[in-house]
Parts: sequence; structure tokens; C-alpha cells
Amino acid sequence: MAASTNKTATFGVKLIHKCHNVTVNGDRYRGIITNFFIPELNNHDVQELWFQQDGATRHTARATIDLLKDTFGDRIISRFGPVNWPPRSCDLTPLDYSLWGYVKSLVYADKPQTLDHLEDNIRRVIADIRPQMLEKVIENWTSRLDYIRASRGSPMPEIIFKM
Repeated sequence: MAASTNKTATFGVKLIHKCHNVTVNGDRYRGIITNFFIPELNNHDVQELWFQQDGATRHTARATIDLLKDTFGDRIISRFGPVNWPPRSCDLTPLDYSLWGYVKSLVYADKPQTLDHLEDNIRRVIADIRPQMLEKVIENWTSRLDYIRASRGSPMPEIIFKM
């Protein structure tokens, strides 16, 4: 697990470093995908990889979706993508309801004052995520999906948000 999470941490840190203090519009987002993300993916075995993104306009512009389709085909979960992810579905997105908050709380716990310190914290926190935690997140996600199916899309009760 540590080897793959270290790759994820390195990728995330490189992306943060490249985008630091820059507003990312559609052209810049596609530039990041073309000049950094896709070349980085080509260094790894990712034939079955799915790509998921939120519904930000820069992410869902036709030019962006077309660019992503060139790499991922129909394995895109995105607003206006081949698999349409429901808008404002943070209750169904494990990264939103669990991992980002957990990671952010630990990354900023010691109030990093430099980009290097922030990058070190991100690497450390991502590398320290254990498979048991991810298993609990997936179990919770499965419960959420079961509830949504059974209730035919009704809002989820607050209790299900507790980990």
C-alpha cells in the first residue's frame, strides 16, 4: 500500500507545486492534463483506471471532456461525461465525505509555513493511510449506496455520515 500511496502523494504534490498561486481556468486545466497528468500516467500501468472529477466548469467543458475521452474512453465519471456523476453528491463521494477532511486536518495540524513543509506533510499523511481505513471508507460507501437504492434517491439521514 505504501508504494502506491507514495506515488499518489508525489503526483498530488507535483500538481500543487505547478498550480501554486495560479487561477486554474479551462485552458490551464487542459494544459495540466496534457503536459503533466497524461505524461505521468504513461509512466504507470493504468489501462483500467477510471477518472473522476467534480462539476467545475473548467472540468466539464466540451474540450476538457473530449481530451479526457482520448485517454480514458468511457471510464470518466463527470458531469457531461460518459458516466454522469450526480451534482452535489458529496454524500456519495468517499474522497469528499471522508478522506479529504481527514487528510486536510493532519496536513495543516502543525500549520506549515512554506510550500516545502506543506508538500512534506502531504506526502507523509498520504503515505500513512492504512488499508484498514480505506476498507472502512468503502464499507461506509457501500452502505450509502444501499440506502440510496432502497430509498429511491431520498436524502440521507445524518447518522449515516458518521464514520
